[in-house]
This record gives sequence, C-alpha cells and structure tokens, in this order.
Amino acid sequence: MNKQRLSKVLAAAGIASRRACETLIFQGVVTVNDRTIHIPQTLVDPHLDRISVRNEPIASLEPKVYYLLNKPAGYLCSSRRVGKEKLVLDLFQDEGHRLFTVGRLDKETEGLLIVTNDGQFANQIIHPSADIHKEYLAKTDQEVTHEHLQVISQGTLVEGTFVKPVRVTKVRRGTLKMVIHEGKKREVRLLLDAAGLKVKSLKRIRLGELSLGSLPTGSWRPLTPGEKQLLLKGGGSR
Repeated sequence: MNKQRLSKVLAAAGIASRRACETLIFQGVVTVNDRTIHIPQTLVDPHLDRISVRNEPIASLEPKVYYLLNKPAGYLCSSRRVGKEKLVLDLFQDEGHRLFTVGRLDKETEGLLIVTNDGQFANQIIHPSADIHKEYLAKTDQEVTHEHLQVISQGTLVEGTFVKPVRVTKVRRGTLKMVIHEGKKREVRLLLDAAGLKVKSLKRIRLGELSLGSLPTGSWRPLTPGEKQLLLKGGGSR
C-alpha cells in the first residue's frame, strides 16, 4: 500500500504548489476514479488510482525540472489565459512539461522568476517559514531624496497588513534598490507610491541568495543543483 494525501500527489505531479492544489480540490475540479473529491487529505495511490484535474489525467511520474527566468514586462504569472493576455508559460511552450511559476510577479514587473513542475519544491520556497528575502531595482519618475527613503522605510499598509522593507538604498538619481520580506501583491509599488514616487520600471534581481545575473530579458535556463539548494536554504538578507 503506497497511499498519500491527494494534495501532495497533485503537487508532486507538477500541478501547482501544495496550497494551490488544495484550492483546486476545494473547487471540485479534481476526480479520483471518476469521483469528484473535495477533501485534500483524501488518501490515494498514485500508481493505481486514476487522478484527473479538469478531466485531464495527471502525469505522476513526470521528471522534475527547475528553471530561472528573466521575466519580461507584459506577461502574467498565471496558468489560465484571459482574452489575449500573454502568459509567462508561453515562453516555455516547447519545453514539454506542465509548468507553473513559483510565486508571482505582477504583469509589468520584470526579473527573476522560478518556473518548475515540482509542487513540493514550490511550496517550500513560498512558505513564510522559508524567510526568503527579495530584492528589487526600481526606476522612478524623479530624483530619490533622503526624505523619500525615510518614508519608504517607515512602511505602509498592503492588503490590510502593515509592511516595512528590510532595506532601501539609493543607487543613482532616480533609481533605488529595495529588499522586502513579505512579498505581498504590488508591495514594492505601494511602498514607493506612499512616498510619492511613480514607478517607471521594476525588476526583481535577487531571491534569497540567488541573483538574476546577466540572463537576458525573456530568456531562461535550468537551475543548477547548487542554486536549488540556495533557495531551499532560505533567508538571504545580505
């Protein structure tokens, strides 16, 4: 007997992160042996049971892959297309695996993004206990002053929660770097907006101890085993 929780099996099959797989189950789009399941803790045998998501059988033995992408602006971090929107996964259309992004960057934000089919790995990276810091490079519409940096450092409300950056530093006239911990939706943009700064461009350049480097915009490459371990180690507050 090799039974495991349904949510874990879905994540291991590369459907999504464990949390996102639980949501899919709650939504009633997952079936086991043609029976709709609503409980993520349901025990299943991935080798014997027929498991499908939206009527598509899962590939339980799919090899795990891990990619570092320099996301271009204008692409959505989503697996479902709305209208003619461009998806990050369009950049991987010839790759051959069922992929998803680890966390999200908003549509107009560029930079470092991890793409994989390993739900367990993704869950480890995005879980708050990983304590992974994220560093962004922001270009603004005016010169960044000491007063701007002070206001940003004081924090602001994001999605009903008060957040403060780990660190914010001026790089040159209208450019700054910001390290954040929470990573809430549009957090960097809202922190800058609270200081009266309009974002001209925003790029994530570091995730934990993993840096984007010189990878061209729109390009991707496999993560090395060492880079994968850097992410699993968490932290990154240099």
